[in-house]
Amino acid sequence: MRFNRKGTTRICFLPTIASASLLPTAAEITAGTDYTDQVTAIEGWSLENQPIETPDMASTFVSKIGGDDSAADSSLTFYEDSTTDDIETELAKGTTGFIVIFSKGKAPSTKGMDVFPVTVVSNSKAYTTDNEAAKITVQFTITDRPVFNQTVPSS
Repeated sequence: MRFNRKGTTRICFLPTIASASLLPTAAEITAGTDYTDQVTAIEGWSLENQPIETPDMASTFVSKIGGDDSAADSSLTFYEDSTTDDIETELAKGTTGFIVIFSKGKAPSTKGMDVFPVTVVSNSKAYTTDNEAAKITVQFTITDRPVFNQTVPSS
């Protein structure tokens, strides 16, 4: 059944995940910060492959094999808050943790939880004279292989 990610997908920052398999517990998810209501744009958050060409003398067709994986350049753009500085402090440059994207919602036993180990590399306010809400863009490096399509844990 088709669905709209807006209103369904949730985006959280977790400061820690104890499991080496990158699967957070329900308590770790609860201890994180749900930024979904402040996110205005999302970029990246995927793996990309760099295929290797494998030409040979038997054919004029150049086949390829899978090569190294790397993470796409990834960022989240947030609406800036005029009274609090949660994004500026919790997601300050150099902060490490985990971005968890619940693509089909956060309900326990739902599939679709993607976990990205990250470091914040930039936290920048967007200055503009346009008639729009103030925004902050946070850029992340994905520091290790993420896990995709996991099941949201039950409490």
